[in-house]
Amino acid sequence: MDKLESQILQILQEDCRYTPAKIAVMLEKTEAEIAAAIQQMEKSGVIVKYTAIVNGEQMPEEIVQALIEVKVSPQKMSGFDAIAEEIYRFDEVKSCYLMSGGYDLAVFIEGKTLREVAQFVSERLSTLDDVLSTSTHFILKKYKIEGTITDTEDDNRLRISVHA
Repeated sequence: MDKLESQILQILQEDCRYTPAKIAVMLEKTEAEIAAAIQQMEKSGVIVKYTAIVNGEQMPEEIVQALIEVKVSPQKMSGFDAIAEEIYRFDEVKSCYLMSGGYDLAVFIEGKTLREVAQFVSERLSTLDDVLSTSTHFILKKYKIEGTITDTEDDNRLRISVHA
């Protein structure tokens, strides 16, 4: 990856609404150069998807989110990949990561109710042959998502500046 592609990625990760024209101005390049670089990164799979960061607490309908740590038995020829694929194919699963530590996979899921999430874990996830154990953590509040602070409550504390 060259310097231009790195710069473009950094800008798009900050805000994916920037157009190639705007990025070109920011980086002092032509719009065609930027558009070509973006298209190449999309084609090669470097850029997978453009998305919005949503503060669920501001949404009219509530969703329940949970982090589920999953301990699995790796398969002989495919290691963790086959069981991870089986898990991430469930519609409820929003993200799935191979992790170090006491559990093998970190699985983020969404449901409409606590009961729906609990049923997913007990009836669908835990019953998979290679799943040894799970630990479910319900997400109560998000303060920062993907580098963006979501806690928008006014901070009424007195601000103090120290001048040397």
